[in-house]
Amino acid sequence: MHSVGDAARAIETVTWVLLGGGTAIFAGTMLLLAWALRRQTGRRVDARLWIWGAGVAFPATALAALFAWSLPFTPPWKPAPPPDALVVAVKAHMWWWEVRYRDPASGTDIVTANEIRIPVGRPVYLALTSADVIHSFWVPQLAGKMDMLPGRMQHLLVSAPEPGVWRGQCAEFCGEQHARMALHVVGLEPQAFDAWLAGQVQPAAAPASPLLQQGRAAFLAQRCNACHTVRGADADGRLGPDLTHVGSRLHLGAGTLPNTAQASAQWMAHVQQLKPGARMPSYDRLDDPTLRAIGAWLESLQ
Repeated sequence: MHSVGDAARAIETVTWVLLGGGTAIFAGTMLLLAWALRRQTGRRVDARLWIWGAGVAFPATALAALFAWSLPFTPPWKPAPPPDALVVAVKAHMWWWEVRYRDPASGTDIVTANEIRIPVGRPVYLALTSADVIHSFWVPQLAGKMDMLPGRMQHLLVSAPEPGVWRGQCAEFCGEQHARMALHVVGLEPQAFDAWLAGQVQPAAAPASPLLQQGRAAFLAQRCNACHTVRGADADGRLGPDLTHVGSRLHLGAGTLPNTAQASAQWMAHVQQLKPGARMPSYDRLDDPTLRAIGAWLESLQ
């Protein structure tokens, strides 16, 4: 009920009007019921008048009026992106979000996860699909829901007029961790967005301390690179989220934990306790110093 984007504002307006109209009709019905219960004598009302008047004419008129009023709020069917739109590809997985941008300089893909950063004041054209089952993309403060179907590309046009962070959620039941499949949309000023995108093109920074070197070595020794990509660190796995700049994200595990070095160690040690069924084993066999070293290295990947 605190919309930001144009599409969400239209939905909020329609919601309040329908809620108000429904409340008024309900109140009128209750008043008629109270009047009927208190009425002792008087002229008998023809039942056909109630059936055709209150049962047919009134709802037909009210629904037709609401339908005609709501038509201007309906978005066009599969709109083409505006010429200046930023195109972002979002692929839903069980249970996380893969996000791809196109680097305007090199034309290569920039891959991140569970977080969409967008420039304020610019339309963003989201290309939505699924890698496995039916999911649904929903950031209620920016736009409505859009189903994400395997083998099919859906589209959603969003925009943010001001900087901020807005939480999204998978809105289609997709398995046991459906409730922990969140994402966040971060609105940035255009200059800040350009700087962030330029930083995402770069490979991971080299470890700057012995602790970070230990964390990187342990990450590779545990074969985390079999599932995760960290560009510049000999890690090119494709099964899990890209971790090249994971330290710059707000959350871990698709919104499960805040992103800190301590939380990274907790996540690695207790994945199956925090998010049962996730496609990652718990590394509780590792000692605390090793977990802390890996967590510190991941936090350093800004």
